[in-house]
Amino acid sequence: MKERIFLIGFMGSGKSTLGRHLARALNWEFIDLDDYFESKFRTTVPLFFKEFGETGFRDAERASLLDMKEKNKAVIAAGGGTPCFFDNMDFMNENGMTVYIKVSPEELATRLSASRTVRPLIQGKSNEELLDYIREKLAEREPFYNKARIVADGETLDLDDYLRVLEGAGIRGE
Repeated sequence: MKERIFLIGFMGSGKSTLGRHLARALNWEFIDLDDYFESKFRTTVPLFFKEFGETGFRDAERASLLDMKEKNKAVIAAGGGTPCFFDNMDFMNENGMTVYIKVSPEELATRLSASRTVRPLIQGKSNEELLDYIREKLAEREPFYNKARIVADGETLDLDDYLRVLEGAGIRGE
């Protein structure tokens, strides 16, 4: 078994928060793919996106994802769109355990509305526009997200639940 966990899901689903807690509990490294990207390319995701467009961004994001093959004992939080391009989802399934943190559109809208993180894709949207945007994007992305080896309820499960599910899949910490 490859000792990598890829957390996938929509923005606001809790990938980074859960990832940090899982990594600590397993005594593994935590990698936020967006942070890794920014370090690798020495710029922010929004600036890179603005300069090179979505195609350029997705190519560079793919290169960052492929770098994860060199990581061992790592919990990796992928960007919300990462699984939906190229064969990224197949790559993650072949090179680790994939976990889709499934959260309802309504809960995502609540979390994103309350978040202090600036997210360019949703900035300036009313609550109704935000919910419509989330529903539309989830409909596009869920066919990819649902290819994950584990689909987990991101609204009710706690860290111990995730650790039990992962242990059942053969993943144990040090």
